[in-house]
Order: sequence, then C-alpha cells, then structure tokens
Amino acid sequence: MLHPIESRTTSPVAAAQLLERRTGVRPQPQPPGGQAGAAAGEDNPWHTGAACRRDEVGLFFAPSKEPTAARLSREEQAKRVCARCPVLLECREHALAQPEPYGVWGGLTAAERRVVLARRRRRDGELIEAARVTAAARARIAG
Repeated sequence: MLHPIESRTTSPVAAAQLLERRTGVRPQPQPPGGQAGAAAGEDNPWHTGAACRRDEVGLFFAPSKEPTAARLSREEQAKRVCARCPVLLECREHALAQPEPYGVWGGLTAAERRVVLARRRRRDGELIEAARVTAAARARIAG
C-alpha cells in the first residue's frame, strides 16, 4: 500500500491543473519566500488568499484507486490546511453553491458537503412549511 504522500500527484503540470480546477485561477509563479494572495486587496477574488494555493494541491483531490486508509489520512491533512485558511467560509460556500462533486473544499469532503446540502434543503422545506402554516393561521384570525 502506498503512503498517502506517495499516492498524490507529483507532476508540476498535473499539480497546476488541479490547482486551476480547485481555485479557477491559473497558478502564477510565486516570488521566493512570498505567499500568493498575502497582500490581496478586496477587489481580488476570494481564492487569491486561499491557504491551499501554497500547499500541494494533490492533498485536496483523490488519486484514482486510493486505498481508504490513505484517503482518510490525506483528507485529514487537507482539513488541517483548511483550518488555518483565511477564506475557509468563502471556499465552503462556493463548493456548496456549485456544488463541487470532488475533493476537500472549505474543510469538508464531498460526502460531508452532501450532508450539509441535504440538511439545508430539509431546513428550507421546514421554513417554507412554517411560513405557509403561519400565513394560513393569520388568514383564519383575520377572516
């Protein structure tokens, strides 16, 4: 069995493609010792300050035929990167709005995002039903 680090994409071209897929931005060379997005202004997209832009992007997407133990370890490592990210909530909301079907986004795996979306749909349905019941009760009182 491969160690999680060994099972990740190591090709610079493949890593750049994954980063572009993840953030929607083609990676630019970083100055030595610099951090991409560290001085990002408010007019820049949210992802310019993402912590994942400075880490190995293979950490956030599963390689084909990844063993379960390696996947869980890789996802935990990715979540640790997300935990220190200044744009965690923006990333999470992006992944939920799209919805992104793969990878770790905003500290959540694809399966965790599906649970959040299902809970939101259920909550929205309950709010709509409560509003309907309230409107009907008000109509009975008024009429």
